[in-house]
Amino acid sequence: MDFSILTDYFGTYMLGLRGTLLSSLLGLIGSFVLGLIIAVFRISGVRALRWFGTGYTEFIRNIPLLLVVYIFYYGSSAVGSSLDGFPAGTLGLAVYTSAFIAEAIRAGIAAVPKGQTEAARSSGLTYMQTMIHVVLPQAIKLVIPPLGNQFINLIKNSSVLTIVSGFDLMFYADSINTDTFRTFDTYVFVALFYLVMTLPMSYGMRVWERRLQHSAR
Repeated sequence: MDFSILTDYFGTYMLGLRGTLLSSLLGLIGSFVLGLIIAVFRISGVRALRWFGTGYTEFIRNIPLLLVVYIFYYGSSAVGSSLDGFPAGTLGLAVYTSAFIAEAIRAGIAAVPKGQTEAARSSGLTYMQTMIHVVLPQAIKLVIPPLGNQFINLIKNSSVLTIVSGFDLMFYADSINTDTFRTFDTYVFVALFYLVMTLPMSYGMRVWERRLQHSAR
């Protein structure tokens, strides 16, 4: 393996790493907030919201991520706007991942005993107050493992930004490969950068899960 590629193009790799980290961070925040809202819609007593939440998750989860990104990248011009690769890719990541997060949170909400909701409502809390203060905190604790997996998948899926010139790690790796023609070495180093991002997060999620389990005893 030619380590000179890493040393000679370290700055280029760092540019790509910064783009991937920024896109992943924005995608994580956006997908969690949107997924939380859709999960509440899915169990809402309002039929229109429940249908919308169900339709959203089923539609997004059953189409390719690349297609979602293309919808934002090419579809934005159809509404009189134009998104560059980075915002289009990040929005696509957030929307795509939010459908899986919504389903995980919905399953967590279903696992919370109904007596919790009934007790909260009988004490005078509104539906939204019950969800925010009673149900959702318990539901999120129950679904930390699948949420962690989705967040890790989002980081890996951020490589889709290279298709729309999103200035991520894979985009800059492609430019390095064009300069050096050392395909294997170039992308092995990319894999190591992805491991640097995902392994600590995977370990942190396991530690957090164990602490929550210990505090619940």
